[in-house]
Amino acid sequence: MKTIFGGWVAILAVPFAAIAQPQLPISQSPFPSKPVRFIVPFPPGGGADVIGRVISQRLTEKWGQQLVIDNRAGAGGNIAAELAAGAPPDGHTLFQFNIANAISPGLYKKLNYDPIKDFSAVTLLATSPFVLVTHPSVKAASVQELIALAKSQPGKLIYASSGNGGPSHLSAEMLKSMAGIQMTHVPYKGIATVINDLLSGQVQVTFTVPASGLPHVKTGRLRALAVTTAKRSAIVPELPTIAEAGVPGYDTSTWYAVVVPVGTPRPIIAKLHADITQVLQLPDVRERLTSVGVDLVGSTPEFLAQFIQSEIIKLGRLIKLSDARID
Repeated sequence: MKTIFGGWVAILAVPFAAIAQPQLPISQSPFPSKPVRFIVPFPPGGGADVIGRVISQRLTEKWGQQLVIDNRAGAGGNIAAELAAGAPPDGHTLFQFNIANAISPGLYKKLNYDPIKDFSAVTLLATSPFVLVTHPSVKAASVQELIALAKSQPGKLIYASSGNGGPSHLSAEMLKSMAGIQMTHVPYKGIATVINDLLSGQVQVTFTVPASGLPHVKTGRLRALAVTTAKRSAIVPELPTIAEAGVPGYDTSTWYAVVVPVGTPRPIIAKLHADITQVLQLPDVRERLTSVGVDLVGSTPEFLAQFIQSEIIKLGRLIKLSDARID
């Protein structure tokens, strides 16, 4: 088994609902037979919402039925997940399961849904690196220089995150642990306020998605040091990975997937998978989503089921390591 820092861990032997899903009869009427709701656990305007809307537009055209985005933000994605888990398992409710939902089992003492048992996997839509960025006043032009600076001044560097236990927090904690450094954490309520305070120099370091950080890097108001994924990102190929910049084995990213309530008939899951992955291959869809810093995937349901389980294990261990607490 790989360590939690060396990429995906070994998969649990217990099957995800998509793998164990029995063959169920479905109606002879065409699917979808009415408008489809796509629940997205974040507010409009963010990366998750953009991905959902680009895909929903093309699926609406393909199906001749409206696919409606239902933004249900709050509680780290748990409000949306609970709503989706309780929806009728007929394929007319989709849920955008993402890294926040994989973090929740390790962060919350109690959830009103089971992220494994209550959903069946459809496809992994896309992944996106985080970018390690600093204020230009930080005297470090590389990951190695940042590590050296942090070691020379333990706890003096202040890093911001979009919330305790969130992806940006855990990305920083992974770097601290693997590099053997100390930085002081300041949690915020969202990435927008993080970027504002980073631009003003009130905080010095953060991990952010490309869409939020790179526009300010291009203007010189922030400095990008590396990306968090195992391989370089196509959107910023000039940036090294943290692993190649001196922290071997470092690998983390944010990601977006589609799942449906458990009990959804397998023929419907198969149609959803086929239609969504076809949309992901359309040139205009690829161009639009690549421009906001995501790498499109379009996996099988089986791959996604295993991936979600591995992420829950890896992120749960990181949460214990960081001693993360809910704000």
